[in-house]
Amino acid sequence: MTLLKNRVLVACCALAFSTFSQAQETGKLNLRFEARGDYQREYVDGDVVDDETGFKGKFLNFMMTGNLTKNLSYAFRHRLNKTSLNSSFFNATDFLYLDWRATDWLSLSAGKQIVYIGGYEYDRAPIDLYFCSEFWQQVPCYEWGVSAAYHFNNDADQLIFQVCESPFRNFAQNRDVYSYNLLWMGKHGFLSTLWSVNMIEYAKGKYINYIALGNEVKVSDQLKAEIDFMNRATDHQTFLLKDCSVMAEVSYMPTKKVNVFAKVTYDVNNTDNDGDYTVTSGSELTRFGGGVEFYPLADDRLRLHANYSYVTGTNTNPDGVLRNKQSVVDVGLTWRLKTKL
Repeated sequence: MTLLKNRVLVACCALAFSTFSQAQETGKLNLRFEARGDYQREYVDGDVVDDETGFKGKFLNFMMTGNLTKNLSYAFRHRLNKTSLNSSFFNATDFLYLDWRATDWLSLSAGKQIVYIGGYEYDRAPIDLYFCSEFWQQVPCYEWGVSAAYHFNNDADQLIFQVCESPFRNFAQNRDVYSYNLLWMGKHGFLSTLWSVNMIEYAKGKYINYIALGNEVKVSDQLKAEIDFMNRATDHQTFLLKDCSVMAEVSYMPTKKVNVFAKVTYDVNNTDNDGDYTVTSGSELTRFGGGVEFYPLADDRLRLHANYSYVTGTNTNPDGVLRNKQSVVDVGLTWRLKTKL
């Protein structure tokens, strides 16, 4: 087994070198290395949670993007800190795909991709998030699949249809389950959108449906708000607001070096159906908090952060992350190395 994994690693390095060589010919290779480490203290009802307290390495990522030809591009991001001898190499790969811009209005993509579910909390890179909703904590968001994008309004809008592995295939204990996703990505003046409808198999032949509405409102160059709403319903359910999540964040950047933000999330599942693996039946959780980011170099190469969050409510998931009367104090450092070849 170890020999097989070593061969996989060698093959991936050979692929990276091959891509590097080709990219040198086109002159469009972007390499990025990023890392984040935090010190945090977690409490539940005033008691310290030892396993979640102390210094922690949170992220160690390698990313490569570029063009093989004028219309054929690629993207690859791997979490070096997730690689394990007991799991597939690709379990630690967030995405690895080729994208072909076939025409001005059509592009096709294949590989391991982001599952196209709407919402700005969901869409943001994990290294740039500090505390999140229970939905975000539980949903697997990178799977193998194919997608087609229709570009219009001079690329201000994209309508993307995707077929990929179901994020819940491990729960279903079946790889032959799929997710069908339709996402509208738009940008119109002060409003940007990430809206989707999703039909996701959580067991063979059984689906949970999402309506996810992500909205970013840019009030000014310094002030913006992100407001996400998601409704979930399993087969033959048409009700609204019984199983849903709301995530909202306001951020203010008075200078290029300082960003201040406040955030609240709300997850609820008042149904008696067991088809939602992200927010389980009987759960109702509110999380709120805020923090500050400091960029000493006035860009994202170096970032210091400090934040605090508090949770109230009930989580019926025995493997859930958010718990009643949970508070987290977190400070940390993120740095990025970027180069172009």
